[in-house]
Amino acid sequence: MLTETVVEKRCQLLGKYIVKTGATVRAAAAAFGISKSTVHKDITEKLERINPSLYRSVKEVLDKNKSERHIRGGEATKEKYKKLKLKNEKFTES
Repeated sequence: MLTETVVEKRCQLLGKYIVKTGATVRAAAAAFGISKSTVHKDITEKLERINPSLYRSVKEVLDKNKSERHIRGGEATKEKYKKLKLKNEKFTES
């Protein structure tokens, strides 16, 4: 019986984490303390070979996150300008 490598374990942990939490690649990278490129390579290339069924589940989450990306970006921009407006209003009142 072959033992599972550290990379294979990491790929599966990342995949399970993303499926369970719905995390983005960026959020998973932060949670595991590794780079976004490492997460992306692990879950899009290596995981498909290691655990195809988990890969399919992860792909669904990633596709959903990708389709919602423009919404999150728009909300972040809206919040940024809202804060700037409040800051400017306080500055002009002083």
